[in-house]
Amino acid sequence: MLCIREYDREHAVAYAQKWALSRNPLFENYTGIGGDCTNFVSQCVFAGCCQMNFTETFGWYYVSPQNRAPGWTGVPYFFNFIINNQQEGPFADQIISRNALELGDIIQLGNRLNVWYHSLIVTGMEGSNILVSAHTEDSLNRSLRTYEYYRLRYIHILGARVEVENIDSCFEPLMNGEAIIFGG
Repeated sequence: MLCIREYDREHAVAYAQKWALSRNPLFENYTGIGGDCTNFVSQCVFAGCCQMNFTETFGWYYVSPQNRAPGWTGVPYFFNFIINNQQEGPFADQIISRNALELGDIIQLGNRLNVWYHSLIVTGMEGSNILVSAHTEDSLNRSLRTYEYYRLRYIHILGARVEVENIDSCFEPLMNGEAIIFGG
């Protein structure tokens, strides 16, 4: 039976701030071969929930560059997974108001053709100014106002569905770039 684990926003943001300007050696770097933004955002979300979903094709997981779900690295696939997920792993709501955003939430940028092309994690707030961190064009606490986009969508992480209640067994090895521990 699945239970719901709270999303640890502090872990997600700490991970983002540590790895925004470098790469965790546990993960492939997709900069230059499609972009690393959603891979990085997925790592941050994983740091905050320590639960993957190993459903082939439509899940959200990373074992190696050759063994990963499209939802781990693809902007639209990440959105489809996290908004629709009813099984193990993180789940979220798309929200309309930027005022409802919290640290550790995700923002995706889109163009005029309704193509969603970039994922960012919220790592700070300065009044009404949202600060984000990202990969591909590596950024740490960059103002959202400095990005060019036609549309954006806000993804509010609600939690993760898990079988076991122990997040700390995953966080430290992940944070330190030592190991990926599955199933917390």
